[in-house]
Amino acid sequence: MTNFGNLKSENGVKALDDYLGDKSYIEGFTPSQADVSVFDQLGSAPDAGKFSHAFRWYSHIASFGTEKSKFPVAKKLPAAAPAPAPAADDDDEDIDLFGSDDEEEDAEADRVRQERLAAYEAKKAAKPGPIAKSQILLDCKPWDDETDMKAMEEVIRTISMDGLVWGASKLNPLAFGINKLSILCTVEDAKVSVDDLIEKIQEFEDYVQSVDVAAFNKV
Repeated sequence: MTNFGNLKSENGVKALDDYLGDKSYIEGFTPSQADVSVFDQLGSAPDAGKFSHAFRWYSHIASFGTEKSKFPVAKKLPAAAPAPAPAADDDDEDIDLFGSDDEEEDAEADRVRQERLAAYEAKKAAKPGPIAKSQILLDCKPWDDETDMKAMEEVIRTISMDGLVWGASKLNPLAFGINKLSILCTVEDAKVSVDDLIEKIQEFEDYVQSVDVAAFNKV
């Protein structure tokens, strides 16, 4: 498993954040005990502002609750055994000048068997599995109490991405008469990046000052 150093230090968390920049899990494409090990070493959620990738991953793993104990151990491909060294030719009489038909037949049978195994593994891997989804609650904060919150919600809902479905919304008090827009969405993990979605919302600069992830749950 990748070593990130001391995950109680900022350098360790930064190493984890950089690693998760283009990855969903610590090892492979599904959650495993490697994720649980790093999760336990962290102990608490990283700073979402400084380490958005690590925060996204931590929230995702935390959403499994006690189910984390059932994660499988990540599988690693075994290292190939070194090929045996050819035996020294001590005696010319051991050399088969005419070859062996049996050896050629065995090699052909082995090749066919390997091809069939490879075809079976490819077919098994191609079978679609369950679609991983997450439900996210986003807090969208305006600039001031004069921001048109209805218009803010309307422009946010214009964001359309494959694997994104908008849900219910609600205005919640923030401070000094300012409300924030809390809006739910469901995303397919393999298709929608939460960081990309937040960036798209923040592009509406006339309405949105900032966006926070208030809740992140596995569906």
